[in-house]
Amino acid sequence: MWYLLAIAACIAADQAVKLYVVSHLALYESAPLLPGVVELLYIQNTGGGFSILAGHTWLLTILTAALMAGVAALMVKRVFPHPLAMWSMAAILGGGLGNLIDRVRLGYVVDMFNFQFMDYPVFNVADILVVCGTVCFAAYYLFLYDKPSKKGGEEADHGADGADSGA
Repeated sequence: MWYLLAIAACIAADQAVKLYVVSHLALYESAPLLPGVVELLYIQNTGGGFSILAGHTWLLTILTAALMAGVAALMVKRVFPHPLAMWSMAAILGGGLGNLIDRVRLGYVVDMFNFQFMDYPVFNVADILVVCGTVCFAAYYLFLYDKPSKKGGEEADHGADGADSGA
């Protein structure tokens, strides 16, 4: 239940920021957010991260939908029941669905955060959620996940604390 609420909150936050930017800025218009650090810059991205596959929205839509279905299946089946894994997947799913909504509804993804102190692609809340969720899941998998033992077919512990604090 808590994971579903977290996914919904992630989608809502992403869509709310996108709605704010679209309603307050013209395409390619910018506004300071943290002067000298990051600005809001409204762009429409038809590609993936770093504009990979730009103009291939249909392919990115299918790929995103398949990946999000896979993450959802992992969550429902509780393949990785540790709370860190589940919260990480909730962030990934919320962010992925936020961008998927844009691709299906608009044919592009609304991006808005632009670093002013370095050359980096413009990104959005959904991108932040996917990246942070992926980093957290990788940390879980590398440091907490106990792989199944090959001796006698023992089951994996799935982490230092397999207790569920979120569902």
